[in-house]
Amino acid sequence: MSVFTCLVVALVLDAMLGEPRWLWSRVPHPAVVMGRAVSVLDQHWNTGAARRAKGVAAVAVLCIGAWIIGTLLGALGGMISALIVAVLVAQRSLMDHVDAVATALRVSLGDGRRAVAQIVGRDTAPMNRADISRAAIESAAENFSDGVIAPIFWFLVAGVPGIVLYKVVNTADSMIGYRTERHRDFGWAAARLDDVLNWIPARLTALFIAALGGGLRSWSQITAEAQLHRSPNAGWPEAALARALGVALAGPRSYDGALRDYPFVNPVGVHQIGPNEIDAATRMLWRVWGAVLLAALFCALVL
Repeated sequence: MSVFTCLVVALVLDAMLGEPRWLWSRVPHPAVVMGRAVSVLDQHWNTGAARRAKGVAAVAVLCIGAWIIGTLLGALGGMISALIVAVLVAQRSLMDHVDAVATALRVSLGDGRRAVAQIVGRDTAPMNRADISRAAIESAAENFSDGVIAPIFWFLVAGVPGIVLYKVVNTADSMIGYRTERHRDFGWAAARLDDVLNWIPARLTALFIAALGGGLRSWSQITAEAQLHRSPNAGWPEAALARALGVALAGPRSYDGALRDYPFVNPVGVHQIGPNEIDAATRMLWRVWGAVLLAALFCALVL
């Protein structure tokens, strides 16, 4: 089975099944296993002096382990590879979580806040209808890049070892890659490596969204706004999706009770948005997913 055939099978399986509870309630999800490995290293190595060096060593251990496990799994055959990719690409589960915010917001503001709290790390208590909708769309854009396009990219580049290595680094970044007192040094390597591994996928995601959303004419504005983002990568899909939808994203938000006065992305777009715009965002991202599937199918048939 070719790498493109594996990818086609994996994308279809993920779209059909998502994250089946009957399975992951019985066995630990690979992301959970990766998280436990990160947690053990954090608990035992993130102490004393030379924490940045220890963090570098921890990331090296995770990457070496991921590469070895990925190589062993990839050697089991094409169908096993397809199943692994299906598990590690999170399109269906991401769209389900974002759709849940739109559904909840149609019920009440409180339901919308509770739903969006499942996918963002900012304070949700002060959010109004537009804040909730922007948060959901921003989360959709960022997580589509690092949860869908990036795993696909690294699978195509380096096979099963590549996607497993990417996912363990991304998991480590989500757990220890923060500039807190505890993780500023120890999580430095995880955060920087995650930035490197997402550099190309984030820009590809923005390009795909712009191409399918009629935003290529605004590429210079997308580029300029992406570079204003606090993350070197997250701003790209966010800026592209804002232009494709004609909405303003980002802007002021609160973390741990402190208001952060971030600039708006596409400030000329519509500010008073709601669940309809969330729906439009998920439709746009499904279109990009469909284009990737068709491209993989074409390559599987002709290469």
